Amino acid sequence: MEVMRVLHMNKGNGETSYAKNSTVQSNIISLGRRVMDEALKKLMMSNSDILSIGIADLGCSSGPNSLLSISNIIDTIQNVCLDLDRPIPELRVSLNDLPNNDFNYIFASLPEFYDRIKNNKEGLGFSLGGGESCFVSAVPGSFYGRLFPRRSLHFVHSSSSLHWLSQVPCGEVKKEDGAITVDLDNREKIYISKTSPKSAHKAYALQFQTDFSVFLRSRSEELVPGGRMVLSFLGRSSQDPTTEESCYQWELLAQALMSMANEGIIEGEKIDAFNAPYYAASSEELKMVIEKEGSFLIDRLDISAVDWEGGSISEESYDLVRSKPEALASGRRVANTIRAVVEPMLEPTFGENVMDELFERYAKIVGEHFCVSLPRYALVNVSLVRTS
Repeated sequence: MEVMRVLHMNKGNGETSYAKNSTVQSNIISLGRRVMDEALKKLMMSNSDILSIGIADLGCSSGPNSLLSISNIIDTIQNVCLDLDRPIPELRVSLNDLPNNDFNYIFASLPEFYDRIKNNKEGLGFSLGGGESCFVSAVPGSFYGRLFPRRSLHFVHSSSSLHWLSQVPCGEVKKEDGAITVDLDNREKIYISKTSPKSAHKAYALQFQTDFSVFLRSRSEELVPGGRMVLSFLGRSSQDPTTEESCYQWELLAQALMSMANEGIIEGEKIDAFNAPYYAASSEELKMVIEKEGSFLIDRLDISAVDWEGGSISEESYDLVRSKPEALASGRRVANTIRAVVEPMLEPTFGENVMDELFERYAKIVGEHFCVSLPRYALVNVSLVRTS
């Protein structure tokens, strides 16, 4: 799988598009707002004479969320400046995602975005002066590598992106009939699970460690000393990589695929060959990679539970069950959300013609699970400071 080509959300504004099915990601941005605001306030307090701030949102995607994080960042900076009775610095905003992202949607949204910034600035009592104060650009490319000039950024944000890997992990190298292949031996699964071999677990963990190290090293070159990053992504609270919170959405999707294979609709060998470029890391893994890379200090690291529709939940609500109609409705919403994200990855392997059937089955399976318990993700919010 060529991840650079297929890792993008469903484009456009149709019923299966990311634009119509990204409420979960919006909720995750809201849940990480407190950590982001805290980091921005510390940044502004320690840079009292700053005149121009470089800001990057990595994995901006498209649709209504593409400018949400940046809007929140700008609002916080404006409010901090008002509290400190100082002028708002010039804002250099860079929106990043892979080249196949629907950047046209973002560009079409910019006029309304600029109007909102201007109105908010005037409402806070700031003088606009003679020129513009916010400059937005798009930077296509993988964040697993350099994207920006050296020491050009002050603040980096990323939400719902860093659980995606740069590539499908490499498994055991085998030589059969003169041909060399790489095999994860993860049969009837599309991600690691309790029945996956330990070699698959190890391959996924190693790929994450490699990718996250490259990410940190790249950002360390681009951020000024004392610059900050706030990263929000799906991880896990347990050391076990096969807990429900870290892999069950893939387990249920594999069940839907296997049901179709058993009926001859798709080939079972294609399921064996497909593995998702995804990894839900634990806090221990994050700390290990951050400390080993050495360019950043952890200012704050929180892990909280969110349900599959993006709502914050407590331990008391883990066993909450829903009526069958409510559960099936939730299942359909979850299936639409997952489809908007993973359909471009699945189509090259399984074919466009089976996607409707696949996600109908997936919606039913997820809905049945909602009848039993409340499925959840573990949301990681980590705030980092670039050392001098």
